[in-house]
Amino acid sequence: MAGRIEDYALIGDMQTAALVCKDGTVDWLCLPRFDSHAVFAGLLGTEEHGFWRLGPAHAGSEPPVADRRRYRGDSLVLESEWDTPRGTVRVIDFMPPRDGAPQLVRIVEGVSGRVPVRSSLRMRFSYGWVVPWVHKVDSRTVAVAGPDSVWLDTDVDTFGKDLTTYSDFTVSPGERIAFTISWQPSHKEQPALPEPEAALEATEAFWREWVEHCTYHGPYRDAVVRSLITLKALTYAPTGGIVAAPTTSLPEDIGGVRNWDYRFTWLRDAAITLSSLLRTGYREEARAWREWLLRAVAGDPENLQIMYGIAGERELSEAELTWLPGYENSQPVRVGNGAAGQLQLDVYGEVTEALHLAHMTGLARNDYASVLQLKLIRYLEEHWDEPDEGIWEVRGPRRHFVHSKVMAWVAVDRTVKLIESGDVDGPLDRWRDLRDEIHRDVCEKGYDAERNTFTQSYGSKELDASLLLIPQMGFLPPDDKRVIGTIEAIQRELSTSDGFVMRYPTAGEDAGVDGLEGDEGAFLACSFWLADDLAMIGRVDEARRLFEKLLALRNDLGLLAEEWDPHLQRQVGNFPQAFSHVPLIDTALRLTASGAYGG
Repeated sequence: MAGRIEDYALIGDMQTAALVCKDGTVDWLCLPRFDSHAVFAGLLGTEEHGFWRLGPAHAGSEPPVADRRRYRGDSLVLESEWDTPRGTVRVIDFMPPRDGAPQLVRIVEGVSGRVPVRSSLRMRFSYGWVVPWVHKVDSRTVAVAGPDSVWLDTDVDTFGKDLTTYSDFTVSPGERIAFTISWQPSHKEQPALPEPEAALEATEAFWREWVEHCTYHGPYRDAVVRSLITLKALTYAPTGGIVAAPTTSLPEDIGGVRNWDYRFTWLRDAAITLSSLLRTGYREEARAWREWLLRAVAGDPENLQIMYGIAGERELSEAELTWLPGYENSQPVRVGNGAAGQLQLDVYGEVTEALHLAHMTGLARNDYASVLQLKLIRYLEEHWDEPDEGIWEVRGPRRHFVHSKVMAWVAVDRTVKLIESGDVDGPLDRWRDLRDEIHRDVCEKGYDAERNTFTQSYGSKELDASLLLIPQMGFLPPDDKRVIGTIEAIQRELSTSDGFVMRYPTAGEDAGVDGLEGDEGAFLACSFWLADDLAMIGRVDEARRLFEKLLALRNDLGLLAEEWDPHLQRQVGNFPQAFSHVPLIDTALRLTASGAYGG
């Protein structure tokens, strides 16, 4: 049985990622890319769908959880330790940044006593559907199915039983036993023999050097650096694309249907990730993302998709994996994402804002980026006043979402500023008028004067947490009474008993706006946005308290999923989630700049 979502650790090589549970089980790994089929899919099913457990041998039905675990310093190298009656054993898990075949390395180290250890490896290809042919080639174990092969290398003996590969051995103090699995196309020759200790040293050195570029040195540095490492781990290094999360179908509502595949590059998520990286000193990642964007959109910018594959693929057809019971029986399990074909006008604003920030922070000029920006505004000029599916990708009818109109204003505003800087030519007067027109339209049709709040959509009485971005985007100043009224209305109507924020009502007058059954948890990004807004309107102590409550929701390794279930008191949604870690960084920067950190 899979662990709680927050029981997992992330390791990765910036091309794919694995989730390691507290009991030493790898329950999720897609090879060779984030969006490839899973080799271990136990996270969304049972042990029959693939897992790799490594830890102390045990007699009971449930493996013991580690007594301690941590990342080695500022790295993505995981250490888990178990105290047993016979001594203490440590497992070091990591994935070396790639120079060849993708590898997952697990090193067992004796700390004290003599501890019996067992490795149980059950590989199942195609998300647990296919049992591979497992056999020996020389001293190596290889699992083959169709186009894929996975090679296991270790110095201890292995044996097969019940379609599982086992190793039983004992470690003494200072003794280290390594296990490595490597993926290779099945038609190619076997991959080179791994060098686990050298790979460990190189992996630690990579992360140590990368973190040294961080320019943030404030009071929340540990939380910020861990979030930055997580965002880097979600970046697909060959192209610069950034996945929203490395998982699919972890439910927003345990047992419900709100289960989506997040292993793609949402322009919105990637754009705000780029902004956070730029603000903390990571220009190379920003440049790589901009180049990815230009390639993905090339040739058809007027038909901008809200998301693409990690190499810029446009076709992301959604399907259901009916053989998987889902995480804690949350069905369906989906791969692909049908929202790729939606109209979400806010994306134009997020992309333009990211390009604007890159320009303002001195990122080397790319003329096509400016050309793309102008093309996007020409499209918006004709379509900004249409209804869309909005930031939350509703699967109900299209509406005139206020946040979408605000972000259309942002796109035009930032482009006007680009033209005013003299770096590009464009119809400056016409687009200034367009900017004013969008602003008037939002203030007239998206504002409820009686309640002194902006609303989710034109004509609606419901609220939406995305309205918290109005002052952050500069649409209105923080001290505007309409902004303050909106913040206070969201606190009253969308906050949970813990003070965290829901995205929008899933019951009431506009029930069914998202076209889905069930409920969901507090959306962590929205809760960080509230902390930002509170700081902007001068309620900095309240902002700090909320921010630190949010930090307390992270798991023991500093990781966040998409949402927090206030009833079950646990993390829900895909994990770890870029859209949660980005606003964590932004709020830390804002609070640090305001001095609102109590010490």
